[in-house]
Amino acid sequence: MSRRSGILEFAVLGLLRESPMHGYELRKRLNTSLGVFRAFSYGTLYPCLKTLVANGWLIEEAGNSPEDALAAPLTGRRAKIVYRLTAEGKEHFEELLSQTGPDAYEDETFAARFAFFGQTSRDVRMRVLEGRRSRLEERLEKMRASLARTRERLDDYTLELQRHGMESVEREVRWLNELIESERAGRDLKGSGPGGSAQQNTTSGSTGGLPRPGETPGTDTPGETAT
Repeated sequence: MSRRSGILEFAVLGLLRESPMHGYELRKRLNTSLGVFRAFSYGTLYPCLKTLVANGWLIEEAGNSPEDALAAPLTGRRAKIVYRLTAEGKEHFEELLSQTGPDAYEDETFAARFAFFGQTSRDVRMRVLEGRRSRLEERLEKMRASLARTRERLDDYTLELQRHGMESVEREVRWLNELIESERAGRDLKGSGPGGSAQQNTTSGSTGGLPRPGETPGTDTPGETAT
């Protein structure tokens, strides 16, 4: 399994833990509310859903909303399939939530993990945040060393690009420091807490997705419009 497909499975299980959804709703949440995936298509989502169903982590049910019941006879189309998390799927997701290994600190993986911090225990959140900070501090040290070695050979624009990259990492480290301080003090982010949704647990001032590497925490990440 590729890392990206693993992240997708994690996010789908997390969203379905909140409530059952059909494919359109899932794609919309993945593209907009979480802000973790870009250029995301049904061609990627449905194979993932089939795998999760085959593993016994999801079940498929016919949509039973009044709209579905009225539309099916008129259009000749099947009712929308709704995906529901099974007890085994919930247990598997909770196991994934508890993992704090190096994969949890990587750029895209961390964004997905952070999206579900409202469902994650405080001690696990702390380990993931501290691991992410350590990873970025190592990256920042390497960037500074590289810049010091090559500064004289770089033109002004390349030099400015490297400086911009360093500043982006520095901003995320400061953001992580603030989050870690809040966790140590026993404070949750506004709107988070037990049962909080993934969308609620974004950074302060953000109405969209999570910060990506190179982006300033607290800014919106535009999502793809679902079709």
